[in-house]
Amino acid sequence: MPTAPQSTDELYQALRENDRRPYGRTRTVTAEELVEAAERFEDPAALVHALLELQEAYNYGSEPRKSPVVFARLLTLFDEQPDVFDERLRHMLFWRFKWVAHALRQIPEIPLTSLRQWLAQMRERYETAGLGLQPYYQQAYQLAAHVGEDTTLAYELWAGRGRTRLSDCEACEICEHARHHLTTGDAERALRTWEPVLAGKASCQEEPARSISYALLPLVQAGRTEQARELHLAGYRGCRRNPSMAQETGRHLEFCALTGNEARGLELLAENRGLFDEVDSPLDLLGFLTAVEVLLQRVEFLGHGDLPAAGYPGRTWTVAALRAEVRARADDLAARFDSRNGTTAHTDRRRARLDRAPLLDTLELTLRTRGLDDVAPAVAPAVAPAVAQAAAPAVGTAAEVPDSLPELIVRARTLDEQGHPDARACWTRLRDLVDADDYTHPEDPAVGPLARLRADLLAEEANRAGEKDEFADAAALHEEAAALYDAAGRPADAAVARGCALLATAQIAPEDAAAAGTRDADTAEATTAELTAAHASLVALHERTSGMAPFQEARLLRLRATALGLRLQTSRNEEHAEPLRAEVAALHAFATRHGLDGQISGALLLRCSTFALTGDLPAAVAEIDALLDRLRTQGPAWHLPRTLGLRGRLQFGLGDAEAAHADLTESLRLAADWPAGTVDTARLHGDLAEAAMRLGRPEEALRQLTRSAELALRHGSRTDAFCAYSGAAQLCLELGRVEDCIALLDSVMAEPDIAAGEVDDRLTAQLRLTRARALRAGEDLKAATAEFVALAAESAGWDDDPASHVMIAAEAAVLLGESGEFGRARQAMDQALAAHDKAPSYEQLSNCLRELARLQAQQQGPDGLADALAFLDDAGRIADEARAAGHRAQGRSLDTALAYEHGRVHAHAGEYEAALAALEKALALLGEPAQDDDRAGEWAECVRLAAIVEGHYLERAADALTRLDAAVSQLTSSGHTEEAEPLTSLAARLRDAT
Repeated sequence: MPTAPQSTDELYQALRENDRRPYGRTRTVTAEELVEAAERFEDPAALVHALLELQEAYNYGSEPRKSPVVFARLLTLFDEQPDVFDERLRHMLFWRFKWVAHALRQIPEIPLTSLRQWLAQMRERYETAGLGLQPYYQQAYQLAAHVGEDTTLAYELWAGRGRTRLSDCEACEICEHARHHLTTGDAERALRTWEPVLAGKASCQEEPARSISYALLPLVQAGRTEQARELHLAGYRGCRRNPSMAQETGRHLEFCALTGNEARGLELLAENRGLFDEVDSPLDLLGFLTAVEVLLQRVEFLGHGDLPAAGYPGRTWTVAALRAEVRARADDLAARFDSRNGTTAHTDRRRARLDRAPLLDTLELTLRTRGLDDVAPAVAPAVAPAVAQAAAPAVGTAAEVPDSLPELIVRARTLDEQGHPDARACWTRLRDLVDADDYTHPEDPAVGPLARLRADLLAEEANRAGEKDEFADAAALHEEAAALYDAAGRPADAAVARGCALLATAQIAPEDAAAAGTRDADTAEATTAELTAAHASLVALHERTSGMAPFQEARLLRLRATALGLRLQTSRNEEHAEPLRAEVAALHAFATRHGLDGQISGALLLRCSTFALTGDLPAAVAEIDALLDRLRTQGPAWHLPRTLGLRGRLQFGLGDAEAAHADLTESLRLAADWPAGTVDTARLHGDLAEAAMRLGRPEEALRQLTRSAELALRHGSRTDAFCAYSGAAQLCLELGRVEDCIALLDSVMAEPDIAAGEVDDRLTAQLRLTRARALRAGEDLKAATAEFVALAAESAGWDDDPASHVMIAAEAAVLLGESGEFGRARQAMDQALAAHDKAPSYEQLSNCLRELARLQAQQQGPDGLADALAFLDDAGRIADEARAAGHRAQGRSLDTALAYEHGRVHAHAGEYEAALAALEKALALLGEPAQDDDRAGEWAECVRLAAIVEGHYLERAADALTRLDAAVSQLTSSGHTEEAEPLTSLAARLRDAT
């Protein structure tokens, strides 16, 4: 707290501000400071309010040891100065007897006799005050359940009594009843009891999150797995990182452990790592630690005890080590409670949870389903995968990697010359062998010197980097390989490596230009020049290199053609097509003459791409069909998946989504026959998602997008992966799967490179923006507002992208308005208006300004009219600017929408004549709807509101009915019967009222 309140007015204002903070140390420390400040004022009521705020902070901040101390002071003040407590304060005081009873149960050092004495005092106080005893009997039941006594009588004494004003809310009581049925073994009755809470018909601050956490496993046992999945996503969000709901958070970890979602459980544990230190309640900590042990025990049982795990701060943990630590601490806590209570209840309950077998092998909880292998650190395989025979391998057949090192080296090179995908497994095995400390290079003329092998491995590593668009790394590795080839006396191999480096270097230009903020047109021009120069250098390199084998010369020809293909793709200049065709023809002729099937296929693919890049899609399809026929009869078969993928993309251009879907599906089917990395399956899944969307299959598209992202992430293409996840999250939100969207983004945002700020800030901002919109759709207004405000502050510095700042700041302003924070909303909107001057966004700004005006008038009535009209004045200027710029709105006319909003705002403020005049203006601007007029709905709504203002508020029913009858006649005669129905209904109500 910057400065202590200097008056009771400032104190009350500070208390209100603190009440808006989330529970946690900041709120608790501020509450403690406000009690100190209140003690300096001679106003016992102010001290009572400050103490009540402090006890609430302790209660929901999981600090049960301090809550009873604060309540003792409140009780003393009540006994000494009862007149200070008005009816509301008196109600709060007696309500919190239950809080103290709950707090005392949570501390094993408090003797059982003290707990019983407190309940006796509670009963006495309630009886003296003439209050019903149902709340007392509830606390008596909860103590019996906690201790492990027979609860039959205690439950009947509580459940048989009617509710009072001091009873727990209905949702909390439902949870308690259901948990009782669960402990008696009647899970079916428990789920029936929980139904109103699980369905959202009863709720409070901690419900339905608390009920959901206990209902998850019974739901799975009852076969209601989809409901359990949905509730897990919603319920977890309601309790995560909350110290006062540590037990509930733990039950979500336990749910993950028992449904085959151990990897998600570890992810959620990491998100809640702070609970190890922040939970001050021993009972809550016991529940949390037991659930953590259930999860860790399951992970260790599955053979992953060496996985890293998020545990107590100050050291790194493996699953096995953390499990041992958690087990010792939880056993100690259970023993302390049992010692206090004189039973073995807590040890027994703990053991029952730890002994429970998994309920399902797997239950897909989120769109991003990962297994423990996905979160394990990458480890090179001890045994190399099988590879295909070098000579004419059949699709899918494989042979063991040769045991002999010389044979392995020769096999790798032979497969590499063919471009065979199984070469990669050989190189991987060789890399492991060469990197070993005890590696001895064979003295074999067929193998050559170690320098050549190291160059081979560098070249293969460079090719992998190029596949990931890491062109700078690829170029450096190829140059290093070339130097080693020279040292090994392999000038032809060195030339090929330098040719690859030239092409990779030319592709670095777009990255550098983007980093420098260069315009797209300038970037394209620079890239075109780089590729032209690269091609010239490749030609010169080819001409001065002699003694090449056919496969080496073909590779240089392929590099030359590829450079010109990339140039045409970049420039889209028809003049660049003919040189490309000439290079492709040279490659094709050379490859045909020497029987190089892989390079023949590559040349035909480049010829097809040339047609596509010049806009002749039918010719491109004809070329690719011929290539597919050749591949099916002559091979190489591993080129089929990639070629079918290209054909699918060509079908997009021809508008045939069905054909594209078929090609891409077949491509993925064939890709499964080859090792991972042979085909860019991540792109194929992404393209298949596009096909599914064009065919109106969004759920399929969502599955394909998430699969694309997962594969890209495994391949190391993290930016592509996060872009795919962003698209999946947006689609998820559009489909109304709000909780799935939030869960997906929470998981993605927890990725180490995103959390560390190493990913492109705009991409991260897009992920956060989608999440903020999902939070808003999920009615978590506080979290959504905080995220939007943070994004608005960050995007204010995006000088190269003011349009995005307009969008974010405007949405943030509306959210602040929905929360009633109109001062901050005005500031955010002013930022949006300033950015709008650089990047006009007429419709969005107009929409947001009108919405803010409506919100302020609706929430504040006449007191908010002036500020609401100021928002509308800004919207009027936006409309004027749009008109002057010749902008045509995609939706409603900005002028008619503005006039309509003037009507609503004045109506909310009680200015009914002004409201009616504004609505008349809107109607005049719209004009009466004709047949096939898409403005009929807007016109009808304007008439409806005008009639309400006229007939109800201005009490001119006859005029309103005349207006409505004429409008109904106009709409009906022009075929807009559906739009006329609300007006007919309103007219009937007005007639009934007169």
